[in-house]
Amino acid sequence: MLASIPTLTLNNAPAHDWLKTIHLAFVPGYSTPVLEEAIAGLLGQFQSLGHVLDETPGDETNVILSTAPFGTPLRWRQAMIFTARSRFKLSHTPTFIAMMHCTPAQFKEMVGRLDAAIRKPQPDPADFDFPGLAATAYKTLFEQGRRGGPILAMERVLQTQAMSIRVLLVVGDDHPQAIYHFDLVGAFPASMLNGGTPEEMYRDAALRVVTAMSSTDIHHHTAVGDPLPRAIWDEMTTPEAMCHAARELGLRNFFTDTVHVSSLTQVPAVGHSIANQYSEGCFSTWDTDIDALVATVTGSARPVEKAAINEADLVIITGVREDGMGALVRHVVDKANDPPSSEAVEMYDMDADLPQVRLDDGSLAPVIRSKLHGHRGVLAYDPRYVEYVSLDGPFFSYPVTCGTDAQARGVRYAFARSQAFRNPDDPRKVVFTILPGHGVIFGEKWIDGKEPFQTMWEYMDAGYIEIDSHVPQIAFDYVPRDDDRLYAANTHQVIKF
Repeated sequence: MLASIPTLTLNNAPAHDWLKTIHLAFVPGYSTPVLEEAIAGLLGQFQSLGHVLDETPGDETNVILSTAPFGTPLRWRQAMIFTARSRFKLSHTPTFIAMMHCTPAQFKEMVGRLDAAIRKPQPDPADFDFPGLAATAYKTLFEQGRRGGPILAMERVLQTQAMSIRVLLVVGDDHPQAIYHFDLVGAFPASMLNGGTPEEMYRDAALRVVTAMSSTDIHHHTAVGDPLPRAIWDEMTTPEAMCHAARELGLRNFFTDTVHVSSLTQVPAVGHSIANQYSEGCFSTWDTDIDALVATVTGSARPVEKAAINEADLVIITGVREDGMGALVRHVVDKANDPPSSEAVEMYDMDADLPQVRLDDGSLAPVIRSKLHGHRGVLAYDPRYVEYVSLDGPFFSYPVTCGTDAQARGVRYAFARSQAFRNPDDPRKVVFTILPGHGVIFGEKWIDGKEPFQTMWEYMDAGYIEIDSHVPQIAFDYVPRDDDRLYAANTHQVIKF
């Protein structure tokens, strides 16, 4: 672990205390002087932080760092995702990160082009005609740009051209000025020079990579117990309530469109190497008849439109595995039993440190009735009705991603501090936290006469919660304005090249 190693971070940003030592190998390829300078600085910081630089990738290598040209698609035989295991005779698949370099002028030109394209009422395929992308890419790029801005659309272009989900984009003329970090969920925080030293920028970039590598995927779900009889499932009111809630939330544009990898790339194997698609959001609610959580299934195995689910898109979660590596699920007889969303552990674990409540029928249930996760931000909220609970500081300095043990812990600890959930007399009915670079999670109390998620969508209609398409990429605050609401401030990095 690296907790004992002193770290010089950008603007004294706090790092996590659970970071692991990683093995990293650099495989040289395409290069520019600026890229070479960034690689040298980054590798130096990995080494000074106590990590191991492997001369060539081996069976201990966690990360393979390679390079790719900006704006030019790699041939699939050059992409590490396809060739590394056979080329280096690896017994495992490490994480691949592609580094590329562009000048500030190139950055501005591409962002400006995409900004103009996504401002149009309908997408024009010609605006999204980039080398190496499929003819259908314009649809996804337009939606992604509308969701998160032109940098997110640019991110999807570069990921596709580099054939790498993780990309480090180095921006600079004669020397690196910023390093953007791109990932699967669409985060784009940057390690910036901006008055600091190159050492600080490279250390910040190294810590972001180490943070991602130190969090563990927890989607190894396990089926337990006897399957629930179909007759009991059919008598439950929760499945229909979940389907109704999906439609209501869809009418309010909470769920973003599913990203289909096949719509972006002309290389079919790319989709099979990562996932044919990944879903944009999940939700769950507690069912008192079976004392379990009913949640949406994963969208990585097959398309699941969260705004139009049916009962086949639901799964029962009864707990978390002892090792924490996944959820415990209960199958239903004569029903499709796909695994739950990657946030299944997070959804169940949110209740671990919170009280239970006794309902009118005498049953005990978690204080959080319904939970909603989406790749959205919250622009404003009314603190009289809604409580914001913040993740711990390091999660803003060095974000983590969905479906990991780190995010599940961060969310659990944030909601454990909720006064609205801890105090039965607290009038606030909805609580949320922001996942920087990723999205938002809402929790809702039990309210007599209300359906699951009803309070959430009614609060959206009333303006007590205002959903934003942009997800904060850095630390931010909610500050008051002239009305009774608090507004997000400093949610985006401003980089002047």
